[in-house]
Amino acid sequence: MTARTRTSVRLRATLTATAVVAVALGGASAVLVGVLGGSLADSAAAEAQRRAAVTAELLAVRAVPGEPGWWVRSRRTSSCTRPGPRPGTRGSGLPDPAPTAPEPAAPVPAAPAPGVPMATAPPPSAPHPTTSTPGVQPFARTDHYAVASLPVVTADGQLVVQARASLHPAAAALDTLRAVLLPGIPALLLLVAALTWLAMGRALAPVSAIRRELADITATDLHRRVPVPEARDEVRLLAETTNRTLDRLEQAVGRHRRFVADAAHELRSPLAVLRTRLEIAPPQPLAAEALADVERIQRLTTDLLLLARLDAGEPPEHEEVDLGQITAEEAALARPRTHVRVDLAVAAGIVVHGSADGLRRLVANLADNAVRHATSTVTVRLAQRAGDAVLEVEDDGPGIPTEQQEAVFDRFARLDEARARDAGGSGLGLAIARDIAVHHGGTLAVAGGPPGALLRARIPGRGEPAGQ
Repeated sequence: MTARTRTSVRLRATLTATAVVAVALGGASAVLVGVLGGSLADSAAAEAQRRAAVTAELLAVRAVPGEPGWWVRSRRTSSCTRPGPRPGTRGSGLPDPAPTAPEPAAPVPAAPAPGVPMATAPPPSAPHPTTSTPGVQPFARTDHYAVASLPVVTADGQLVVQARASLHPAAAALDTLRAVLLPGIPALLLLVAALTWLAMGRALAPVSAIRRELADITATDLHRRVPVPEARDEVRLLAETTNRTLDRLEQAVGRHRRFVADAAHELRSPLAVLRTRLEIAPPQPLAAEALADVERIQRLTTDLLLLARLDAGEPPEHEEVDLGQITAEEAALARPRTHVRVDLAVAAGIVVHGSADGLRRLVANLADNAVRHATSTVTVRLAQRAGDAVLEVEDDGPGIPTEQQEAVFDRFARLDEARARDAGGSGLGLAIARDIAVHHGGTLAVAGGPPGALLRARIPGRGEPAGQ
């Protein structure tokens, strides 16, 4: 048996559901970490750009020192304007001197706002790598910061403002997310597995009930039906289909049993008349042979009637039967093979519940079978073991091959197809014996051989009535 056949549907469904959820959660977690990390990095870059823009705005408008008025150099144009006399300078009635170009002066850096980095001028030998000139990125990322650079034109010339924003909050947020996901995903998978196991158990409970009921149904109790669940699903359809199949099977078996019983019953009367005529006919060899054939047909019809009653499941009689007395009487009867000796080892006082006629037929069939195949001796033993009556019939014949020790209990079974039917019987003796034993709540099986054959029947004692 392979591992696949040993794995239940419940376990396979649980493993499959857990694997699917694990793949889904793993993919979703990876996407979530990636998207959140990118979003936090973009937020840090936007903050760095904002800081750079604020600083550039502060540096773009400045007064030009050294002149009686105040001058403003626009960040968009290179022209200088003089808006008017400053308070405390020459009066407005005097002619204004011609405007002259202001002398170049060293740029005085403005005090940066709190939290805003100071602008720095790039070295004259090489442009700054993060200015907005062609081919230069407006911002960049390092391992711990997002850096933004922005050029600005002031009275002192062109400057490059750099600002940065820390990436530590983004890293801390990602670490917190990972700390939640790493133990959370396995816990969620365990929860999914447990819920799936319980749900599949509830869903498959009706299937288990149907299986147990079918396992208990035999040919003698085809009237039983499997339970039908209340839920209107596929399991309910399975139960209803199974019950309809059992209905058809019960009807077919019933028709077969009635046919066998009717045929056997109808044969009894003409056979009895024919036997009477042969018995009163003048003695002739042909008449003697015909009488033997009629007797054999009568035994066959009697066996068929008994099988029909056993198959019909008629309840056994619950009378006390002295099995020791029945065994001794049946084993001592004369049989055709007179040279075969029958030895008895019967314990006294063994009483069972059941049918006296049925148990007598059980002992007679076992003894007849043993005498038919024995070489010289048959031993019949009856004892009580563990409260049960144990009947053993042993012969010293060739025995029953191991591979056929179960087939001998089939109806019309023959181990030697070449032997004559008269010598071999009808093939119903052991089948009837087993059915009688089962009908009384016991068993019958081959317990030994070859060489020789040992058949053992076990019947419950009188403390446990048959059929109860």
